[in-house]
Amino acid sequence: MEDSVKNNVLAVARLLDEHKAEDTTVLNVANSWTDFFIITTVRSQLHLKGLVRRLADFFAVNHIETLNRHKNVDDSGWVLIDCGEFVVHLMDKEMRSFYELEKLWFNSSLIYQSSKSS
Repeated sequence: MEDSVKNNVLAVARLLDEHKAEDTTVLNVANSWTDFFIITTVRSQLHLKGLVRRLADFFAVNHIETLNRHKNVDDSGWVLIDCGEFVVHLMDKEMRSFYELEKLWFNSSLIYQSSKSS
């Protein structure tokens, strides 16, 4: 079970990178309320909306249920998609710099880091 979750997490990270998300990071936060965090930076509101659509398609094809539904993406600069065993954080640069999730979860293991950093 854990291997299939990890495979899905890595596939999501690669999908984000393929669609020009920046500085994609995957953290193992298994001692928390979920197993993995996927954190990435989006370039614009339009980019954010496009990534949400791409992820929805990926989740549908791979039978991954999301626990929160995003019918409309607001302009907060941060979308969180809860998939139970992993959570995807799509953040603009301002939100990512402000919240610094990687620093909040400093005890977690780094599973993936994209080669393209912002």
